[in-house]
Amino acid sequence: MWRCLLAIRRTVSREGQSFITAGAGKRMPHLITAPVKSFCSESIKLRASSRMPEISMDGLDEKQVQLLSEMCILVNEDDHRIGADTKKNCHLNSNIDKGLLHRAFSVFLFNSEGKLLLQQRSDSKITFPGCFTNTCCSHPLHTLSEMEETDAIGVRRAAQRRLGAEFGIPVEQVPPEEMTYLTRIHYKAQSNGIWGEHEIDYILLMQKDVDLNPNPNEIKSHRYVTREQLEGMLGAARRGEVEITPWFGLIAEAFLFKWWGNLQSLGSFVDHGKIHRMGVSNVGNQL
Repeated sequence: MWRCLLAIRRTVSREGQSFITAGAGKRMPHLITAPVKSFCSESIKLRASSRMPEISMDGLDEKQVQLLSEMCILVNEDDHRIGADTKKNCHLNSNIDKGLLHRAFSVFLFNSEGKLLLQQRSDSKITFPGCFTNTCCSHPLHTLSEMEETDAIGVRRAAQRRLGAEFGIPVEQVPPEEMTYLTRIHYKAQSNGIWGEHEIDYILLMQKDVDLNPNPNEIKSHRYVTREQLEGMLGAARRGEVEITPWFGLIAEAFLFKWWGNLQSLGSFVDHGKIHRMGVSNVGNQL
């Protein structure tokens, strides 16, 4: 059901413009520079300069729509930062099909008993509503703090922020320094005909007992599961009995159980040099 991901080497403008850095043009000559008055003497126009078609927000949750204005970090397929665009534009299939790619992260939080915290995404979510997934999945923002790349500290700060926003976990209980950054995956998946995902996804693991106060606008339900319980859930997803997010299915099948058995010795699994090119899901939310 999943196919190998093809390399994608294009980007597009948004309602306004995507912000593409001058350095990106040097690494990838087909890319264009941003409002370049401050970057270079000769302005290079956006190739996809036409306005994006208007997307109706009717029927979508007001709080989730507000989050669509957040600025995500645009990257190329080698995870080199090339600019910024809104969360809305990063998740439109019309842009994804043209190559728009952004940075993301997935957190896997285990308690002291070795159980993994899962969430069921709220029905209010714009992509993959109601699907079961790993502890927390989101995006670092285009801010100085969350763009910092040394040992993925910016991504880990973003994970701390979102664990608080989604699960209500006090920030002092999930310091970035205690999160283990293991590796990255590159995947693409449609949620429906309008919305989807196309991400370089940083995988973060942490084992700690934390206080939970889930935000119902983000999380419909949550549970801690054992390895055996998750294996059963994955089997149910294959049979179409439960829906899980594509990235969670990919990570669980390829890596998760190896990591799970070595939570006290994850060093041998750290691989910051490789980006694992993984599957594409055309229909979106079943394993």
